[in-house]
Amino acid sequence: MRIAISGAGVAGAALAHWLHRTGHTPTLIEQAPKFRTGGYMIDFWGVGYQVAKRMGIEDPIRTAGYQIESLRSVGRGGETKTDLSVNIFRGMIGDDFTSLPRGDLAAAIYATIEDQVETVFGDSIATIDEQADGVRLTFDNGAPRDFDLVIGADGLHSNVRRLSFGPEETFEHYLGCKVAACVVDGYRPRDELMYVTYNTPGKQVGRFSLRDDRTMFLFIFRAEHDGAGAAPKDQLRNQFGDVGWECPDILAALDDVDELYVDVVSQIRMGRWSRDRVLLIGDAAACISLLGGEGTGLAMTEAYVLAGELVRAGGDYRRAFDAYEACLRPFIETKQAAATRFISFFATRTRLGLRFRNVALRTMNFRPLAHLFAGSVRDDFELPAYGI
Repeated sequence: MRIAISGAGVAGAALAHWLHRTGHTPTLIEQAPKFRTGGYMIDFWGVGYQVAKRMGIEDPIRTAGYQIESLRSVGRGGETKTDLSVNIFRGMIGDDFTSLPRGDLAAAIYATIEDQVETVFGDSIATIDEQADGVRLTFDNGAPRDFDLVIGADGLHSNVRRLSFGPEETFEHYLGCKVAACVVDGYRPRDELMYVTYNTPGKQVGRFSLRDDRTMFLFIFRAEHDGAGAAPKDQLRNQFGDVGWECPDILAALDDVDELYVDVVSQIRMGRWSRDRVLLIGDAAACISLLGGEGTGLAMTEAYVLAGELVRAGGDYRRAFDAYEACLRPFIETKQAAATRFISFFATRTRLGLRFRNVALRTMNFRPLAHLFAGSVRDDFELPAYGI
């Protein structure tokens, strides 16, 4: 089938890989003018990692990744409050674990199809007209085209979801926080293979040292959803300008930042992930939230399952769509429920809560207690064997 995929990120590129591998003709449609790399740091493990192995991309992912050694929380003067060894998590989930920028993961996937799958950059779907034997798409820039299926793999703010299912606010569940991320050159100090965070009530700022003398910063703060009136950098200055630690130096470094990622921390919850010949995957269908920690791996899993169910259904897309959702929805909803509990870790509301959080983190260095948290990091899901 001819299958249009809106979005060339992790979900879209992974789906294009599996659709091409199983005999379909996917076309990626990406609003950005070129393929985007970099982005904020993600931890990559679980079923998504197993899908990556089946795609044959474990080596480039490990090469692009970082084997983080510890998570350190510091006080206002830089003193260590907690220091949690990442080996605790590796003991729970095994060695199939790495951390890397989200866009670099997408690039490793896209490299498998770059010369084999058509990608339309700098354009976006304008209308979706379902017909008896297919779907006609019009575009912001290009000429209309006909496809058999349309897949929305275009993230939290999905254009395909808006066109086919309705406005974003119908499905978005805001979790009370905003997030911002950027990369700067030459920042000091550096702590190699260590994610360093500083918390005050309702806020967290963290830094991680990247290769080539770069540093990635991640800001998380509780705020109203709209945040109207202040530019993104001004929002960060207002939130972190007087909280201590290295924040004055970090905010000064923002002056030279051209690309600042800012977004809400939200989930998408829908009664159905498909309508006729249109289906959603990844964050477009069921975003667990950026702070959930496993969205990319889940998106890759969904791409694999969708392609597998299309094979199993012999091209009967309606049967495949229903089987895809029946297979994944219980697992995804469990992940969404767990992700809502992570908010208090990143943006603890009170000073008393911060003290309890630090005590809990320190106890996690004791392996038997750490295993009490295993349910939130282990994947209770077995990948189907589709033979693809």
